[in-house]
Amino acid sequence: MQIHFHGAAQTVTGSKHLLEINGNLLLLDCGLFQGKRADTYTANQTFNFDPSDVDAVILSHAHIDHSGNLPNLVKNGFRGKIYATRGTARLSEIMLRDAGHIQEQDAVYVNKKRRRKGQPPVEPLYTVEDVERVLPLFETVDYDRPFEPFEGVTARFVEAGHILGSAAVVLDVRENGKQKRVWFSGDIGRYKLPLLRDPVLPQNTDYLLMESTYGDKLHRDPEAAYAEFVEVVARTIKRGGKVIIPAFAVGRTQELVYNLNRAIADQLLPHIPVYVDSPLAVGASDIFREFPEYFDQETWEFIDNGRHKALYFKELVYTRSVDESKAINDIHKPMVIISASGMAETGRILHHLRHNIEDPRSTILIVSWQAPDTLGRRLAEQAREVRIFGEEYYRRAEVATIGGLSAHAGQDLLLDYAAASRDTLKHIYLVHGEERGALPLMAKIREQHIAPVSFPGPKSVVEI
Repeated sequence: MQIHFHGAAQTVTGSKHLLEINGNLLLLDCGLFQGKRADTYTANQTFNFDPSDVDAVILSHAHIDHSGNLPNLVKNGFRGKIYATRGTARLSEIMLRDAGHIQEQDAVYVNKKRRRKGQPPVEPLYTVEDVERVLPLFETVDYDRPFEPFEGVTARFVEAGHILGSAAVVLDVRENGKQKRVWFSGDIGRYKLPLLRDPVLPQNTDYLLMESTYGDKLHRDPEAAYAEFVEVVARTIKRGGKVIIPAFAVGRTQELVYNLNRAIADQLLPHIPVYVDSPLAVGASDIFREFPEYFDQETWEFIDNGRHKALYFKELVYTRSVDESKAINDIHKPMVIISASGMAETGRILHHLRHNIEDPRSTILIVSWQAPDTLGRRLAEQAREVRIFGEEYYRRAEVATIGGLSAHAGQDLLLDYAAASRDTLKHIYLVHGEERGALPLMAKIREQHIAPVSFPGPKSVVEI
């Protein structure tokens, strides 16, 4: 059995791991690579394997850095099944359509500029039509129900606690008369996060592919992060500003809405307007309502107390149309605006940043990891001058970063995750992390004598 690390290898985006088992090929995730725009187009079009040779895909969750390159996989010849939980399949449907639409719109915008310069047009990475060819290939499987992507492999989804429908993938492999268990963590959530159940730890695992995004950090308790979040919003509102939050439409947006609902209900914040300005986030919130069985006990207690109605409350406004989005920037009073994309690279968030970045009363609130070479990363690093839609802006708005709101496990839980199979582990492969996260985690794993551990590079291959 061989594992080929084609994405999220020594970086956080583009999750893509190809397993060669008994002459068959199994792809774990097929995500978009995100980073410098000049590099991403070619990187996402180029597969270092023939997609038509892949027998099956297993998808850990719907975030675009894990699912977003499925249209190109299919466009290049993949015809097998894409296995996912029901929640992941439903979210992937709206997220991929949204991504296809953004690719088309971005190409239109870029080509206007290229036409003025006499340059040839570019093609979108993929289109909504390409996405429609992906959707019939999904096959949904409930948590903890075994399935066989092909002979010799029995797979199972277990709760990852990261976003709705997210899962770790457990593979029991029979090869050459031997049995081994490979556990792919996907993105590992955290204990006590809003809405979702806690992640399940590995059991009796031989080989662990584990994320390492925050392997260098001990996250604060989510309650402490919640308190800081409320304080940042409160002080911005007090000085008459707007809170602008770039947030992933799926997962992070719903958690923020829940936290704002809770803070207003507890009178920690005044009754201010909260705008969720993302058609995708609106659709995702509707899907959250379809799967109440995925909610955790705390959320059910909140619902039972009559304080929470499926991510809706009086001050909350979901906007779908472009006109509704534009109208928000004509309202000159304190508010919270949550908008995609989470790394401030595309979408409506750019318009809100453009309108508010030079206002010293306002706050840009960073609530998730930001990939290198993105606008979100430059803001998180407190850049004073940034480019938005090709124009230079001087940042006068406050930038606040709250890492404790992350939906990714911190170093302590990652160590617990690895140690849960200490007695059986033969090797740990750290993926979905930069050196700054993975190397300190490797040192801790070795210090605690959990198991041999490595940090595979792009295009590397290991045999197990």
